[in-house]
Amino acid sequence: MTTEEKILSLLKENKEAMSAGQIADATGIDRKEVDKTMKTLKAAGSIVSPKRCYWTAG
Repeated sequence: MTTEEKILSLLKENKEAMSAGQIADATGIDRKEVDKTMKTLKAAGSIVSPKRCYWTAG
């Protein structure tokens, strides 16, 4: 499972928006890697931000 798949899966399972720090803690992925991957997911439209610094699956 790729980093992108892990993050998307977590966001789809979780009903509430999560911060990058929460995602890093829940997945065990390094925070810098989470930030980099989320930038890619945002550009692809896979995630959206309902409020500043929190993310959910798009």
